[in-house]
Order: sequence, then C-alpha cells, then structure tokens
Amino acid sequence: MIFLTMIARVADGLPLAASMQEDEQSGRDLQQYQSQAKQLLRKLNAQSPDRCVLEAGDMNFYYFIAHGVCCLSLCEASYPKKMAFGYLEDLHSEFYEQYGKRVATVTRPYTFIEFDTYIQKTKRSYVDSRARRNLSTINTELQDVQRIMVANIEDVLQRGEALSALDTKASNLSSQAKKYRSDAKFLNTRSTYAKVAAAAVVFITLIIYVRFWWLG
Repeated sequence: MIFLTMIARVADGLPLAASMQEDEQSGRDLQQYQSQAKQLLRKLNAQSPDRCVLEAGDMNFYYFIAHGVCCLSLCEASYPKKMAFGYLEDLHSEFYEQYGKRVATVTRPYTFIEFDTYIQKTKRSYVDSRARRNLSTINTELQDVQRIMVANIEDVLQRGEALSALDTKASNLSSQAKKYRSDAKFLNTRSTYAKVAAAAVVFITLIIYVRFWWLG
C-alpha cells in the first residue's frame, strides 16, 4: 500500500503537492512519517542520487528526482520496489508536463495541491491487483532495481548525513570493487603466464635432454 506521496522542489525542499491516507483508512499514525518526509526533502540537493530507498522499520521511503523535482512516497516495506519507482516516475512525468515551467518561480508551499486528483487516480492503479500481476509492463528505465542505493532514514535524519555524502561513499565502494576486480584479473593473468612459462621451460628441458640422450 502507498500511504504518503509528496512532490517537492529539490533546490530548497519546498513542498509543491502532496497526498496522504487518512489515519482511519491506513490504521497508522502517519504524522511522524510526514515529518520525516519533509526533513528528508530539505536534505536533498543536486548531488543526491536520483533514486533511493530509505528504510523506516516496516515501511520504506522511495524517491525519484529529475529536472529539479523530487517525487517521494511512503509504502509498506513489502511493496514491490519496481512498482514503487514506476509509480513515482509516472507522477513525475505528468507533474512536470503540467507544471514544470512554473516550478522554479513559485514561493508558496503546496501551490499545485490540485495535483492530488491525479495522485489519487495513479495510486489506485498501482494498488490494483491486476497492476501487481503486470509488473513487467511498467514503463520504467530501471534495468536492475537491486542496484538502487538503500539507506536508513534515521541515519540520514538524526546524524545529519547528506544523501550526497552517502552517494559518494557508495561510489567509492563501487570504485574500490572495480579496482579489486581489475587487480584480481591482472594477478590471474600473471599467474597464467607464469604457469605457461614454467611448462615451456620443462618442455624445452625435456627436448634438450632427449636430444642429447639420443645423440649420446
């Protein structure tokens, strides 16, 4: 289930549109999550990863950034990751088409609150059982959702660690992994050459020995 959706300007975290399940409908107290979502949006910047999953107990925050606009949702942790990002990309595409030219100039929070109608419509299509069965038809650029960065919401909010810093750490780890694979490949190649050279020496020695033995 999708409990909360927010759309914000990345430059300053200004909320542009939002939609939230009523507490009675969801059976949960969503105020804390809403507060966390607002804090998270204020921490984003141009260096933040464009897609990220933030774990919050049995719930996950998902966000997608493009063209200076962030679409964020709160879902149950069991909700399929591909569905969550497909939902956010659909919202972003429609929102940017309608309001993209005005995003940079607005100053009032929730200027585009009327977009809630489209959010509700899209959300219903993504919680429908038939949509769940048709994951493969979701129009998303994601080739491998398992490679999307995952962090913990408390680590980001309480420690004040910027998502861009987390992204840098992830990039560094990726670079180190590539260097390790490169070094391993180099060592394997050297090992292969050494084995071939050793075999060649043995073979040549054997030929020389046989030749002298027969001539002798």
